[in-house]
Amino acid sequence: MRRLILLRHAKSSWSDPELDDHARPLNARGRRAAPMMGGWMREQGLAPDHVTMSDSARTQETWALASAAFDAPPEPLVTPLLYHADPATMLDALRAAPTEARTVLMIGHQPGVGGFARKLCRGEAPAQCARAFQHYPTAAAAVFEFDAASWSAVDWGAARFTAFACPRELV
Repeated sequence: MRRLILLRHAKSSWSDPELDDHARPLNARGRRAAPMMGGWMREQGLAPDHVTMSDSARTQETWALASAAFDAPPEPLVTPLLYHADPATMLDALRAAPTEARTVLMIGHQPGVGGFARKLCRGEAPAQCARAFQHYPTAAAAVFEFDAASWSAVDWGAARFTAFACPRELV
């Protein structure tokens, strides 16, 4: 079994309208939410073996804060391909994950993460997870399981959507 944790970056700051979108940092709410989600992942036994993420400042800061919850967090693979990526690009990135990785964490942006979630499991999800398909809140995490020998074998409709959490539900 392989597991994917799909995390949207935490809430970013819009305080500097001159700042390029790529460079926007997290705001105070985002800096509180990211470690909260790292703690949730740890409590659920969801320590990632491999992390791949967008190269935006807010995704990198999200992982920097969330990763503090783990004893030995992996170094992330930071890629510009995941910056506002569409679901097909996200699938390609997931398929490129190392075979030895059993749990992959992918950190990206909306609307790509919501579309990716829908396509991975044909829009089927337990009732408590279905809201991820409509609006994927900042710092929210969805968990998927796959019966696949390698990440390269993962395809649309092959996932079981098993869990969903967002910071406001954890406080």
